[in-house]
This record gives sequence, C-alpha cells and structure tokens, in this order.
Amino acid sequence: MWKKLLSFIVGIGLACGAAQAYAKSVDEQRQEWDEWLEQLKDEMIERGVSKKTIKNAYKDDYFHEIKEVEIQDKKQAEFILTSDKYINRLVTAEKVKTAREKYQKLKPKYQKISEKYGVPLNYLIAFWGVETHFGYNKGKYHIIDGLTNLSYKNRRAAFFKQELYHVLKIMDTYGLDGDKMLGSWAGAMGHFQFMPSTYNAYAIDQDGDGVADIWDSFDDAIASAANYLSQLGWKADEPWGQEVKLPWNFDYNLIGNKKYKTVREWKKIGIVSADGKGIRLPNGAAAAVILPDGRRGRAYLTLSNFRRIMIWNRSVNYALAITRLADYTGNKQKFVPLKEKTYYKLTDEDIMTVQQFANKILKTNLKEDGLMGSKTAAAVKKLQKKWKLPQDGMPDYLLLSKIRRYKSRADFMTPLQPKKPQRPRG
Repeated sequence: MWKKLLSFIVGIGLACGAAQAYAKSVDEQRQEWDEWLEQLKDEMIERGVSKKTIKNAYKDDYFHEIKEVEIQDKKQAEFILTSDKYINRLVTAEKVKTAREKYQKLKPKYQKISEKYGVPLNYLIAFWGVETHFGYNKGKYHIIDGLTNLSYKNRRAAFFKQELYHVLKIMDTYGLDGDKMLGSWAGAMGHFQFMPSTYNAYAIDQDGDGVADIWDSFDDAIASAANYLSQLGWKADEPWGQEVKLPWNFDYNLIGNKKYKTVREWKKIGIVSADGKGIRLPNGAAAAVILPDGRRGRAYLTLSNFRRIMIWNRSVNYALAITRLADYTGNKQKFVPLKEKTYYKLTDEDIMTVQQFANKILKTNLKEDGLMGSKTAAAVKKLQKKWKLPQDGMPDYLLLSKIRRYKSRADFMTPLQPKKPQRPRG
C-alpha cells in the first residue's frame, strides 16, 4: 500500500516538474519569436514599408502562430497521381459545363480585354476555373499571418519572407487593411490566385477606382490575369499543342520542355497525332515532346503557350489541365474524361528511394522529399542509361526493382539477357 502511494506521489512530482519545464520552454519560444518578429519589422521598414502599415499588420502583442500552414507546406501525397487522374480531378463534366456558361455570359463584356492583351477568353476562363472554381474558393487564410509564420524557421523561409514584403507593399500602396488580405495557405490571392510579387508586377486597375482589387473586382482580376500572360509572351494566334503518338524507335533523349524541334522536324522523325486526324500545329513552330508519366503514358507535342502556362505554375499536369479545360470551353464537343491508363502508380516513398539511391551511387545532391522534380528526372535518366533502359526520366517498377536488388557497381555492367528463340511450331 505504502509503496503504491509513494509511487503515486513521485509520479505527481515528476509530472509537475515536466509541466514546469514545458512552461519554461513555451516562454522561451515566445521570447525567441518576439525577438525575431521585431527584427522582421525593422527589416521591412528598412526596405521601405511604412511604420503605419507595420502597425496595421501586426497589432499589439502579435503572436498568431498558424501551425496549419506549416503542415500544408510539408504535406506530401501518399501516391503520386498519374497525369490522367490529376487532369480528371480538375477537369470534370460539371466544371466544363460551368466554364462554357461563364464564357458565354462574360464574352460580351470581356472580349475587348482578351483582344487588348492577346489572350483568348477561353484560356482566362480556364485559369479562373482551375485556380478558384470560378471565384468560389479564393482562400480563407489571413495572408499576413500565414506568410509571417512561413517566414519563421521554414525550409523556404527566404521565399516566403520576400512574398510577405510584397503583401506589406500592397497594403502600403493602397492603404488596404490586413484583414482584406485573404488567400491560400501559401499566400496566393484573389480570383486568379496571384502571389503577392506577381500582383505587384502585373496587377491592373481596370475599373479605374484607384485600387487593383483582384479579390472583389472581377474587372481588375481578369485584366490582371490577361496582362500577366501577355507579359510572359503569350502568342494569340498559336495553339498550345496536342496529344501525339511516338514511333517505336523514338530516342527518349529528345524529350523535355527545353529540347525543341520544329513541328515539321518532329513529323519527319515519325510522330503522328493520337486521334488519327493529323497534327494540327504550325509546321514552323518550335515544339517539345513531353511524357508526364514516362513512356507508358501519354505523349504531347507542346508549343510556346504551353511553356507560358508552366511559368504560371511549373507543374506539367497543371498546364495540361488548363489546356484541356480551355479547349472544352472554346468548343462544343461532348465532354469525355480521359481514360486512365493502368500502370504502376508511384508513391512518394518510391521517389524517395530513387533520390536516396542516386545521392549515394551517383553522388547527386537531390533533396530527398519524395517529389518528382526536374533534377530527380535527370538523375533517373542517368540511372536508366547505366542500366541500358529507355531514358524517359520516369522511374517505374523495373527501375525500382533494380535499385532494390543492387549490390555493387558491377550490376550496371550486367548485359540485358537475350530473348530465348522461339521453337518452330509443327
């Protein structure tokens, strides 16, 4: 009995001690935060933000930690979506129907803006639909809070601090209150989800009220989006590209957004349209071949405007979703979702396996984050070359199995086993 009571008292003592240590730790964290925030304010004032705006953005005793934005920044999908699945999620029958309705309704008013900036209205509607579902989901996060927290001890702190500076400059320029600054967890704002730096570079006050209001003035928002794409180099008279089929002996070293040939040259290599209706692109246009899911997935021949979309968002799948929605918005074809091809679906763990292996064996310096970026794709090509596999830059089950069975560099020297000759029948 006494032993149990003694154990109980000791347990309470340990718990109280732990609570005191935790409380002290929280106090220390708060002090560290306060010191950092004061340095941040001073830095922003030195860069030209007024003290009035700083006071407006950071009220007395400001301590708005939003852990959710940090979670969002670190979040990784359990599975890497195939291109078809990604596009089908973003471009649905309902969204195509709404896009067409918006297009017909807004065309009389905004066709002049489209012509002024040389960006077809169906593309502007597509961006609007993909970014905020036609203005219904512009973001609920307080951008000052979100970007301040992301600027503090974050893996991309320098990037977010620069965007925070641009938000403060917007408030400074137009005298806007911080509570108006709502958007995505990463700081994207308004109908077309402009980052603050993009806003300061391209936002337009179309309605002439003295404020480029991309949140509540659609006139300003759509003109700003058109101006942005125009300044990026949009070509009004050129299509984005189309889906194609590659010849059986295609050299996969030719794929990639920066490896251009004219459409005429690609045709000579043997590339044909996927729908059998011929390649409907200007013969002299500079085009690139992309394979979002590697050689087992779809192939696309893309032109300059596709690359402009990828400046807006660097994801190939995002750009394909925009072009697909834009095409359906501008025509009357019956909507048909993409038929999703069945092949091995990569997980973020698979990508990390490749990254770790490449860092160890090839001495690359890849970030082991499970994300399939251009540097990881380049490393995959090197591994495919060493194993004499098609160099499409996309890890698949065959490459992963070779990585998992790897014992020494001699494995790279093992020649491909010849196929067994078939016995004659009869």
